Amino acid sequence: MSCWMPGCPALSMCRGLAALPITCLERAKDLKTRLGIVLHKPEPGHTTGSSSKLQLGSRRRDSSREVLEWRESFDQLLKSKSGVNAFHTFLKTEFSEENLDFWLACEDFKKTRSKTKLASKANRIFEEFVQNEAPREVNIDHETREITRKNLSGATSACFNEAQAKTRTLMEKDSYPRFLKSASYQDMTKQAASRGTSKRSHT
Repeated sequence: MSCWMPGCPALSMCRGLAALPITCLERAKDLKTRLGIVLHKPEPGHTTGSSSKLQLGSRRRDSSREVLEWRESFDQLLKSKSGVNAFHTFLKTEFSEENLDFWLACEDFKKTRSKTKLASKANRIFEEFVQNEAPREVNIDHETREITRKNLSGATSACFNEAQAKTRTLMEKDSYPRFLKSASYQDMTKQAASRGTSKRSHT
């Protein structure tokens, strides 16, 4: 920009820049370059296409191995969040998901530290899953039901242990074998196996 008029802002700015020491101008240029580098840096957590593909492939291999591990034992299935979700979906088809929901509620209950919350949670779980004619009554014997009822009077983190163990055994002996034979799990294992075969063929 040029200007011949006296008092022109552009003329004043040019004179001001000319009056600056060369070191200042060099520092300004250096700062501008650094800012440009920072602005063009990828965001934290952002990965390039190749590395994100590698991570996705790794996750798929992990999930494939996990799916195949579910058939090793019922414990392996319960340790896996996606395994629990898949088993829960299967139990819904048999209208028996309350058994797993009760088991999960007991696991959460054991983590409660407040005595006040412990008592209120215990009553809520008992009313929903354990008492006769409960909305989501689990299949346990009368004796276990009565033991659990008595445990509520002095609720501790262990008051559902017996009922939870009975429900777990029922799922392990009854529902779990059917889940492993189900079409949905068979499809998952086939997909996991095919991914494993594909991985080996590319190595």
